[in-house]
Amino acid sequence: MAGSLIERTLGVLEALSEDANGLPLLVIAERLAIPKSAAHRICHELIRLGHVRQDAASQRYQLTTRLVAMSFRYLSSTGASDIVQPILDRLAEQSGELVRLSVIEGNRLTWIAKAQGARSGLRYDPDMGKEAPLFCTASGHAWLAALSDEQALALVDTQGMETDHPLGPNAPRTKQALLDHLRETRERGYSWTHDSMGPGTAAMAALVRHPLDGHPQGVLSIAGPSVRLDAERVKELGQALVTAAQELSQATPTSQLFT
Repeated sequence: MAGSLIERTLGVLEALSEDANGLPLLVIAERLAIPKSAAHRICHELIRLGHVRQDAASQRYQLTTRLVAMSFRYLSSTGASDIVQPILDRLAEQSGELVRLSVIEGNRLTWIAKAQGARSGLRYDPDMGKEAPLFCTASGHAWLAALSDEQALALVDTQGMETDHPLGPNAPRTKQALLDHLRETRERGYSWTHDSMGPGTAAMAALVRHPLDGHPQGVLSIAGPSVRLDAERVKELGQALVTAAQELSQATPTSQLFT
């Protein structure tokens, strides 16, 4: 990983955020393609600043809760918990499934809030804070469908049509297959994928737009096992999803989260 010290430091933090058990120094250096000595200096500076710790037994480097606390403070200051969470909670109660909100920043779509509606049985509950793959997720399709085909494909090209997550049999493998999904999304008014972002999972999503100029700001989604979130259930939940997304759209100007 070529780049400045700041880029390398952020790279270390991102690498550590992907494994709660921590990473050995050699693995960190290999992932960032930097010398082991450079990775060592960065890790120990982060330890001094309180963002990283080293496990005495395994010698692995791990994140502390300091970054998590900073994130929570930021989300609290945006008003997200007061404005967004009640809408997510209500939709989760209506659907009985996992409801997630992702925000658009540049070319990235990141899941940042959720509400779990499933009280028992199968639960679909991926980690927050991850960047959504655009080509194979309902959230990605909801955003891409708001663009022209040319703009959508250009955006996908910046991320690629690959992911380290195991894909399901219905994931689009070609650009034409993706464009077919986007056409269906535009006709339906919201996206729906099943057995795409992993076998046995399904999701539907609607775009959150700015209430004045209509530009995309985020995506609201419902996700769950494909055995429950089938075509019939998706039709039943479609209007509730779109209505909740519209409520969020009206609320976006009051929260710094969407600026």
